Amino acid sequence: MEKRIILVTGATGAQGGSVAHALLKDGKFAVRCLTRDIASQNAQNLRRAGAELVQGDLDDLDSLLVAMHNCYGVFGVTNFWEHFDKELQQGRNLVDAVHESNIQHFIFSSLPSYNKLSNGELSVPHCDIKAELEDYSKSLGIKATYVHIAFYYENFLTFFPFQKNEDGNFHFGFPQGDTKLSMVAAEDFGPIIANIFEHGEQYIGRVVGVVAEDRSCSEYAETMSEVFGEKVIYDYIPREIYASFGFPGAEELANMFECQRLYIPGRQRDMEESYKLNPKMQNLETWLKRNKEKFSFMEERETVEA
Repeated sequence: MEKRIILVTGATGAQGGSVAHALLKDGKFAVRCLTRDIASQNAQNLRRAGAELVQGDLDDLDSLLVAMHNCYGVFGVTNFWEHFDKELQQGRNLVDAVHESNIQHFIFSSLPSYNKLSNGELSVPHCDIKAELEDYSKSLGIKATYVHIAFYYENFLTFFPFQKNEDGNFHFGFPQGDTKLSMVAAEDFGPIIANIFEHGEQYIGRVVGVVAEDRSCSEYAETMSEVFGEKVIYDYIPREIYASFGFPGAEELANMFECQRLYIPGRQRDMEESYKLNPKMQNLETWLKRNKEKFSFMEERETVEA
């Protein structure tokens, strides 16, 4: 009996790549990966791992329809930080293709509407657009599961690297305050999606949160200090100050953390369900120890001290 086919969009990115590799490792479905560049190194790695590659992108509805031919399921993810407001139309193309292709299980990586959570006071487009797409998918009656992934541990390597201050300690900061910040390793996302596809009847029609840790930023800083053997400090930066920093996306991120501080006190239930779906998820301490060499700021400090 032939395996049912799952199409993975964004397969060369963090979420899609995690999903594709998890599905390939699990072996219960055939994996088809949508990519704009079949010749890329990440795409070829997926091919060698057993995936079928199809060329296309979210701007091209026809390419999506071709990619979804004979598929049972689709994992969909859109990327605001690459395409910005264009994400909305790309997401609608994806949802329309799923609807037209009569996909039996669509798993969409979405997020809650922070605009609604804050009663219209805080606009966070990279969340609000995904929430709008989730609502659009629901309006079409698509057989779907919507997953809301937490803040990546990996963000400390990209968006929020530690800064060494005059006190000699390492700092990170944003407007989260003392409210718990849910986090997860991007690589641990894939096994959760594979499990949801395997048990679709239990999850179609549901929203599932993906969370591995749910603690305060000060507690995370303590864990970081223990792992690195260096003092790491979390600084609460009020929304107005963070928004004034002026880098691209500063106000949006300030609004995101402010909304979480005020309206999302914790995600314990999401964390409990996530560990049931993927018992091997890493807590922050485990992930930091496995990825310690990626934090180049430690090497820079050691070089200076030597």
